[in-house]
Amino acid sequence: MRRTPDASTFDGRTFARGLSTAPGVYRMLAADGTVLYVGKARALRNRVGSYFNATPKTARTMAMLAQVARIEVTVTRTEAEALLLENQLIKSLQPRYNVLLRDDKSYPYVLLTQEPWPRLAFHRGPRTVPGRYFGPYPSAASVRETLNLMHKLFRLRSCEDSVFRNRSRPCLQHQIGRCSAPCVGLVPAREYDEAVRRAAMFLDGRSEELGQELTAAMEAASARLDFEEAARLRDLIATIRKLQARQYVDGQAADLDVLAVAMQRATACVLLLAFRDGRNLGTRAFFPKTNGEESAEEVLAAFVSQYYAEQTPPREIVLDREIPDRELIEQALGEAAGRRVQLRCNVRGERAGYLDLARRNAELALATELASHSAQQARLESLRELLGLAEPPRRIECFDISHTLGEATVASCVVFDGNGPLRGQYRRYNIAGIEPGDDYAAMQQALERRFRKAAEEGGVLPDLLLIDGGKGQLAQARAVLGELGVSGVCMVGVAKGEERRPGHETLVLPDGRELRPGAASPGLQLIQQVRDEAHRFAITGHRGKRQKARATSRLEDIPGIGPRRRASLLRHFGGLAGLKAAGAEEIARVEGINAALAHRIYATLHGLPTPTTERDG
Repeated sequence: MRRTPDASTFDGRTFARGLSTAPGVYRMLAADGTVLYVGKARALRNRVGSYFNATPKTARTMAMLAQVARIEVTVTRTEAEALLLENQLIKSLQPRYNVLLRDDKSYPYVLLTQEPWPRLAFHRGPRTVPGRYFGPYPSAASVRETLNLMHKLFRLRSCEDSVFRNRSRPCLQHQIGRCSAPCVGLVPAREYDEAVRRAAMFLDGRSEELGQELTAAMEAASARLDFEEAARLRDLIATIRKLQARQYVDGQAADLDVLAVAMQRATACVLLLAFRDGRNLGTRAFFPKTNGEESAEEVLAAFVSQYYAEQTPPREIVLDREIPDRELIEQALGEAAGRRVQLRCNVRGERAGYLDLARRNAELALATELASHSAQQARLESLRELLGLAEPPRRIECFDISHTLGEATVASCVVFDGNGPLRGQYRRYNIAGIEPGDDYAAMQQALERRFRKAAEEGGVLPDLLLIDGGKGQLAQARAVLGELGVSGVCMVGVAKGEERRPGHETLVLPDGRELRPGAASPGLQLIQQVRDEAHRFAITGHRGKRQKARATSRLEDIPGIGPRRRASLLRHFGGLAGLKAAGAEEIARVEGINAALAHRIYATLHGLPTPTTERDG
């Protein structure tokens, strides 16, 4: 890696002349170390030098170059390697001038767990559960539709382990033909394993191969006069063939994504239409952060690079326009996937129809987003007028306190900007060392923890600070920020209205004024949205903390239960609910738990008199 020294005036031409012609990645940085832009290059000297030649540049590029204090470069062996590194750095550094793929939620998958009796389930989030993950799917609805089909076809269990281990008779899923009831031994292990294998084949897109295998199995069952099994396989084959006949694309079991981009006023929407094994999995709209980029081709290229750096690409990706470095991106995706990946722009037949469908849906989703954005801007402008601010607030933070009679007190801080909630910046604070139920002390502690770090380290401050409460809570906020020397933050207390009716809130200002704008005020509607989100986030954290404390304390209070036995019990039954549902005999089967201790655990969890027995082994 080569790095230039910091300088008030950066000589880009001289720096570029010293670079090699090897492929690599360059990072443009401001004087304060902020990463402005990350890019890849076939030849570093030529690409970096192009920024500082006499060729006219866009206003966005000129604004970026005016801030560059130094450039860092990393040489790679190939262009494809440079593309992969570029995507990793964009994701981790979030540069100010790159097109950024943003998505508040992780992608949904179908999970086939790895255990003696595997289950099929919906999964979103980190892939930490052992098993196979199929996807990602464009939406939660498409996952649930797939799961519904899979349970009908292969009758695999869907229940959690805590329920599965404690069943004594088949559940409703078995009665309606969606589960083979392995929990009570109604299906042999070999037969269930065969169903799991076939389900994996279907999800892998090998339905043609699966159909041939089932046909051979049906003929074998018929030959040995097992006509009931042959009939079941016949119906399964018919269902799979019907799906194939209905969902093929251009006569083939297509494995492809269709992408179209729509842009207006530097706002972009990329619409994804996904097919797997010929099955239409539905659409999903993405709204990348363009950071001033006005080229739809550049936005689509950035989306393809960043999205498929995270997700396994299909064999074919159909694009609604040509993109820069298409062949390079195609090569990099193929190397990462271990097979050929095609990026196609000029298509005919059904693919052209699907591309037109994606274009129209992208334009519709963009129009909806812009309308929503316009409404948000109108509410911000109304809030500015309501509070007498010089300009609409760019960053709003709201604090709320939640507890039950002083138990498990939690403070929440939610953050909104001009586009809505910034969930990645939400924070919860576990409150300790105060009198139970003292909301003022809880608010003081939360605000000190939030703003002390910002005051000492120069962190970001909100333009508007909302406090859920009246004059007392607002006074606490003013005192804390005053002691820390934090200024320039507008503070407003949000007091509940008469009978806690929405729209009747009173806004308490630091100068003592009280505003009651009424339910029709767009500014108050925005405050309600932020306050309600803070309330929801606080309650969620409080409930989790309270449940954890109760689950832990109940077991800790039982003589003979230490951290190791407690962890073993909760792991075996999948949590406190599963443990409560178990009988004393089942509890005694857990390693390290004898019969006497099992009866004591059962009695404690169910409020029964604790049996007096000899000491536990």
